Amino acid sequence: MLIDSHCHLDAREFDADRDAVIVAAHAAGVSGIVIPSVEKNNFSAVRDCCRRYPGCFPAYGIHPLYIDRASEVDFSTLREWLHNESTGAFPPVALGEIGLDYFVPGFDAARQEHFFIEQLKIARDFDLPVLLHVRRSLDQVLKCLRRIAVRGGIAHAFNGSRQQADEFIRLGFRLGFGGAMTYAGSTRIRKLASTLPINAIVLETDAPDMAPCWLAGERNTPVELIRIARTFSELRGLLLAEVLAATSANVLEILNLPLPGPMHLDSPGMAV
Repeated sequence: MLIDSHCHLDAREFDADRDAVIVAAHAAGVSGIVIPSVEKNNFSAVRDCCRRYPGCFPAYGIHPLYIDRASEVDFSTLREWLHNESTGAFPPVALGEIGLDYFVPGFDAARQEHFFIEQLKIARDFDLPVLLHVRRSLDQVLKCLRRIAVRGGIAHAFNGSRQQADEFIRLGFRLGFGGAMTYAGSTRIRKLASTLPINAIVLETDAPDMAPCWLAGERNTPVELIRIARTFSELRGLLLAEVLAATSANVLEILNLPLPGPMHLDSPGMAV
């Protein structure tokens, strides 16, 4: 079993061949995919993916790079959506992708923090874990998490110090590692992947983004997770089977996921 803890399967980059992407992922051993939203306008698309493809799990939230398209009303929209979906066939497994991004020039730190804090409150109220975006903002994210305690989650695409990693773990979070870990020049990420407790690590693709080294500059897909896992096993000196079991168990535990069944190739709408 292998679970992609962060994949934007609803993205337009997959519109032409989404069915084939899922078939390939299943054939490679990926039995579960967590799909986070980025704004209210793609809540329905995320849910539709989970309806169409067994083994997919939804998360809903407003990404820090999409807050220019958001308003205060979106908090009520998110609350209503979570309430309605929580009793549906595909209940949300997390609130996300939310967080802070201090990398893109011209960012509004105050507005980002406001949207982050308000969504942490929503996650707390619904007792949901969170999927965190933490690019160039780790200390400020940690500050917000100490202010608004939530039920853990995943710090996606982690690229911080060991001290920061330990603090996220102390607060009940797992750390996401993906394509960046496959580059030989990513020495800090690779050292963390090699030395952090394995029960603190989950694997991800962030597809269609964050392509691994063998796809640099190209579209990433969840099928690549198996090679990412193999890189991780080499860094750790573990058998691939050990890595698959441990990292998948970590996702199941932190997001309280049901055990994914097979992604049936004969599901409605699947092209085979």
